Amino acid sequence: MPAILSRFRVDLLLLLVAATWGSTYLVAKELVTPQAVVALLALRMLLAAALLAAIVAVRRTRILAAELRAGVLLGIVLAAVFAFETFGIAHTSATNAGLIISLTIVLTPILDSAVSGRRLPGRFFLAATIAVAGVALLAGNGVFQAPSLGDLLILVAAIVRAVHVTSMYALTGNTPMNSLHLTTVQLATCATLFSVASLFYGDSIPHFLARLDPGRAALFLYLVLVCTVFAFLVQTWAVRRTSPSRVSLLLGTEPVWAALVGITIARDPVALAGYVGIALILAGTAWGRSIEERSRLTPALESSVPVTNAPH
Repeated sequence: MPAILSRFRVDLLLLLVAATWGSTYLVAKELVTPQAVVALLALRMLLAAALLAAIVAVRRTRILAAELRAGVLLGIVLAAVFAFETFGIAHTSATNAGLIISLTIVLTPILDSAVSGRRLPGRFFLAATIAVAGVALLAGNGVFQAPSLGDLLILVAAIVRAVHVTSMYALTGNTPMNSLHLTTVQLATCATLFSVASLFYGDSIPHFLARLDPGRAALFLYLVLVCTVFAFLVQTWAVRRTSPSRVSLLLGTEPVWAALVGITIARDPVALAGYVGIALILAGTAWGRSIEERSRLTPALESSVPVTNAPH
């Protein structure tokens, strides 16, 4: 019984993380304007990196040179993800942003396959096509028209996020690294890049802070403390207490929460064709993840089966 309760607690916390990530798009939508994107990101990354650095200091662990090098490189790519994503949110709905970014789920295996040479089953590409068709329906709401600037920026963010995930495996796959250290360096790199960029583009950080009324300040703190620091710490804690597949499955519900938040709270207008598009995105990404996981596990299972007809 205690084991069941413990697993339920882990699952519940992971679902909570997925829900907070799903709400990120609406929160950012409420806070951001095209001129405030860089200042918002700079302040968000500065506070998040400072909090994680404080945790590293309290634990009295030292960031290794390999973690620093990998973290800086990954941080540069991550900064591009945040930039495209947040500029995109400023030009599209929270619902569209949260669902289009979920294409990372099918884009990452395709990119990984191209880099590693590992072939994906044909069914995976069918699942990816279903998801992309869903994006086209959602973006146009059933009308054949060019996607908005915001939709295109979110799509680019999904592609760059796939690059980030693939790069993370390439840079850290063969070297044991502390995930807390790696994330701290990545966020510190993002904070540095956005802080410098805020000197040349859009609102300055002091100007952005001056415009925060109590309500917007509360949303901003929620974005930093809950959607960034809390979510990372829970994810790191949960990975050690359940299987990677279960973590992936539960966190993969993020687009569902994004759609629920966007439609019920933000009141994003979605026509019938848009709802069909949402269903296709969720079905295509879920099916694609399932196919990719099975194709990745099959060789390992086959290699573990004893060869009974081998010569003695």
